[in-house]
Amino acid sequence: MTTAETAPTLVPTTDPTRSGDDAAPPDPRRVRRLSLAFMGLAHLTVLRQRGKGAAFAAIEVLFLALLPLTLGKLIDLVTLGTPAPELPVMYRPNSLFMLIDGVIVLAAFALFGAVYYVSVRSARSALADIEAGGFAWANRNRNPVHELANRAFPIAGLAPTFLLVLFFVVVPLVFAALVAFTNYSAPSNIPPGATIDWVGLANFKTLFGGDALWTGALVRVLLWTIVWALLATVTCYAGGLFMAVILQNSRLRITPLFRALFILPYAIPGVVSLLVWRNLLNGAFGTVNRTLQALGLIDHAIPWLSDPWLAKFTVVVINLWCGFPYFMLLATGTMTSISQDIVEAARIDGANAWQVFRRIQGPIILYQTMPLIIMSFAANINNFGAVFFLTGGGPAVSDTVTTGAGGTDIMVSWIYKLTVNLLQYQNASVLAIMIFLIIAPFAIYNFRRTKSFQEGEL
Repeated sequence: MTTAETAPTLVPTTDPTRSGDDAAPPDPRRVRRLSLAFMGLAHLTVLRQRGKGAAFAAIEVLFLALLPLTLGKLIDLVTLGTPAPELPVMYRPNSLFMLIDGVIVLAAFALFGAVYYVSVRSARSALADIEAGGFAWANRNRNPVHELANRAFPIAGLAPTFLLVLFFVVVPLVFAALVAFTNYSAPSNIPPGATIDWVGLANFKTLFGGDALWTGALVRVLLWTIVWALLATVTCYAGGLFMAVILQNSRLRITPLFRALFILPYAIPGVVSLLVWRNLLNGAFGTVNRTLQALGLIDHAIPWLSDPWLAKFTVVVINLWCGFPYFMLLATGTMTSISQDIVEAARIDGANAWQVFRRIQGPIILYQTMPLIIMSFAANINNFGAVFFLTGGGPAVSDTVTTGAGGTDIMVSWIYKLTVNLLQYQNASVLAIMIFLIIAPFAIYNFRRTKSFQEGEL
């Protein structure tokens, strides 16, 4: 191969003797010190990227200009205000506003730190380009339009979503979690009439052994929440799978009609169905008890919703009626995708319907739907409507007057009562943290098993 046929070098090499645009690259230690000392300073001085440097520097100047105001918000976050009973209510310090403002300021600080990190990384990357090809080549390669369309496009595209998630998801979650470390509750600490104080782990101690009544209610509700989530998931899945297998193997011509009828409970809004069932099962004038009495099957009304244990059973059964169509559709779709050649081969070998389901259909359906079963269990932990709209969390038990927790309350319905009825926001926040710690592992496990997470590039 001749010299003329040799491919040209894409990245030119540097020469320490060059001057002007081809001068020697700056000292890496100096670039690092300048980029850490002030945002964009390295770009403005030694990297010759004044547009980007000015943008980074403007961000830090704006941050420093607002720093006195933000520091005041942080001080308010620490103190949560000083009581001022001599002032009219509307002029008293509002601890809630101080708390949420402080959390927003912390989020802004975290955002500023992320931008600062990006500026340092940008300086390091620009230095690498200069060392590879000189200032002229690096400036062409780092053209703002070219960089925005290529290297910075993912950051620019995700920035609006990131900001929305930060300030409309993360900030409220942090605010709700911080309430657990305050005494935000009625009647003495409800702003703006009174201020809120930090109490550390006092609320956790109250619920976890400090007060026998509250601890007993917590243990009872937590155990029932776990049992409820298990029963609700297992019964709905088993019921849906059973009906899917029956309808799939049925020889009746009206099978599609039965499938449509079984979908109706899922198609009707759950709130409507549960309120109708609540009236049907009413112990005094409910249609179910009146019908059974008219037929002579019972002498006294059955307390479907007024007996704690029977109410739990009723909630599970009605939830089965409302929830099994979803899993029936899911299992039907999975069974339809199974190759009939495998099923026919098993039948030729002498397998009956049960053996075909046990050895072929069942394992495939379970494998395909296992992530949805896990998420259904996590969702049932927070299934507020299935309990509240049917029983209202009742019936009342020995500690209901003090704690607000009824016989069928799960954690999320108890939180609702603590906030709306009793105004015990601090204890409700503790329970919310507990629910997060219970549900988060299931969500993370299910997410990490998805192909989009395993094969994606971050």
